[in-house]
Order: sequence, then C-alpha cells, then structure tokens
Amino acid sequence: MAIKAIPIEGPVLGIESSCDETAAAILAPDGSILAERVLSQIADHAPWGGVVPEIAARAHLAALGPMVADAMAQTGVGFADLGAIAATAGPGLIGGLIIGSGFAKGAALASGKPYLAINHLEAHALTARLPGLAGEQPEFPYLLLLLSGGHCQCVAVLGVGKYRRLGSTLDDAVGEAFDKTAKLLGLPYPGGPALEAIAREGDPKRFDLPRPLLRWQGCDFSFSGLKTAVAQLVAGNSDALPRQLAADIAASFQAAVADILADRLAHAILLLPQANAVIIAGGVAANLLLRQRLAAVTSEYGKMLIAPPQRFCTDNAVMVAWAGIERLRLGISDPLSTPCRPRWPLEEIGPTAA
Repeated sequence: MAIKAIPIEGPVLGIESSCDETAAAILAPDGSILAERVLSQIADHAPWGGVVPEIAARAHLAALGPMVADAMAQTGVGFADLGAIAATAGPGLIGGLIIGSGFAKGAALASGKPYLAINHLEAHALTARLPGLAGEQPEFPYLLLLLSGGHCQCVAVLGVGKYRRLGSTLDDAVGEAFDKTAKLLGLPYPGGPALEAIAREGDPKRFDLPRPLLRWQGCDFSFSGLKTAVAQLVAGNSDALPRQLAADIAASFQAAVADILADRLAHAILLLPQANAVIIAGGVAANLLLRQRLAAVTSEYGKMLIAPPQRFCTDNAVMVAWAGIERLRLGISDPLSTPCRPRWPLEEIGPTAA
C-alpha cells in the first residue's frame, strides 16, 4: 500500500459489489452525498433460497456500468472531475469483487485518479462518521458491533485502519442464524426481514430457547445451538407450520438473539471502557427490536448508540466512498495491482499514514 499525501481535489466515486447488491455513489470531499444507486438482486436469488455466486457476478457485470453512468449524469461529474475512485476489494464473493474493483481500476487508470481498495468491514465501521448521520461525529475510539449474514463481531475501532477484534462468532453469524431459522419456518427469502415481520404476531415467551454463552466472560458469540433448538421444535411437521406457531417460534428466537447480543455488548463495553460510542452496522442492525435492546444497554452504561439509517446498514456504496475519503485524507491510496481478498479480517488492513 502506497502512503503519499494526496489532496482530495474532487468528488469520490464508490463502488460496492461484494455480495448481492450492486451499488454506486458519488460523495463530495466533505462527505455530502451527491448521488447514490443500489440495485438489489433479491428477485434473482429468491428461487434458490440464497445467494448464488455466479448469478450475483453476472448481475453485477450487467448493472454496474449503466449505474455509474446514471449517477454521474445526475451530478454532472465526469471521471476527469473525480478526486478518487474507491471500490470494495474484500471480503466477499470473489466474482463480484473482481467486477467492482476491476471497473474501478480501469476507470482510475484511464482518468489518472487514485484508486482505493476498500475493506467492506472497514466501510461499515466508518459509516457512523459520515457527516450529518448521527449529529456529532463520533471520535475514536469507539465500539463496532457488526451484525450481518456473514459476520458477527465486536471490534474496537481505534482509528482509520486501526482495529482490534474483541469477540466474534464461534459458529454461525447472526444473520445466517436468522436466515436458516426463517427457512426452517417456511418463510420466504430473504429470511431476516420475513422473520422480523412474522415475529410481531408471536408470543416471545412461548418457547424457552437457549441463550448460548450468556454471561460468559468476553464477547464471543454462538448461534448454532439456538438454531438447532428451533430445528427440534419444527421437526416432525411435514406440512407447513400453522402461522401462529411459526410466529411464536420466530418471536421466541428473536427474543433469544436480543438477549445474547445485549449481554455480549455489555461485556464488550467493559473491555473498552474508554469507548466514546457504540456503533451497530450490518444488515441485522436494521432489526428494530434488536436496536431497542442494544440502545437500552448503551444507555445503561452511559454510552451513545449510533445506528445508521436502514439503507446504510445493508450493503451500499456510500459507505465505500466515505471510507475512501477517510483514507485519502490520511494520504493513503492503493496500487492498481492490489488483489481482491475474499477473506480480509479488519486486523489485516495494513499500515496507515501517521
């Protein structure tokens, strides 16, 4: 990674293609959103009950060019006007990463603009610092609770490019647990939002489901036992579950997850008492019940909870462009030879400027 002072001389184009959303955004150097586009692939993957990597890659390839052109036409910004081009380079599905980063590298090469290879997790971690998102911009250090289909981590955010993982899942990610439980209940894809919706009709106290690692030291997570308990409840039902039964199981499952996350967050706060705020990010952070429980925990410990708007919890290019701005301000850019990394822990992002 090259470290060289680079003034931000124009808007930054961000590209996101790590999974099943194709997204592009253009941000002014101060973080103002000039244009944003997101194309969901839910309809493409719904027949299969989950994301199919080859389908996702082909959809990115078809959509990305026109999407970027549309965003640039809206703003009147051309490639020559940009200050830099940022794209997610990992972690994620390799096909989508290659398409998004390849487009960005080609545009950077042709226009002579800096290229930034963005870690998708860092983009989530820095979203809360986007101006105007949470009132006062949180200062480092702060806690990040990352809750998505592929990740469940509690991270100390010490600065741009400076992260310390405090805990992570020992098995399933929390979003994966939501999706698999929804599938057991016969709910449509995507499972997380469908489960949250039907849980509103259910009794969260009907089933006493397990809370793995509750009150254990540290802030690691475990969800496979909870998922197995749900599987045992529905075992033997060859036909579709009665709606009320499915609603009660969903509500009980969601209540168990809320208890687990609240307990783990409390332990994380004790591990980083100097944290100025707690940030929740990732698709599962859009769940309203979980937000309420986590807000109660942070309030109890006198911390500020920052929960981005729902459209910034799921994959988007605004967070990618903003991460690019944060890194460019420190004089960081990346060579065009930077590879994509399907697995890319936050701790391995690499050096930053002083």
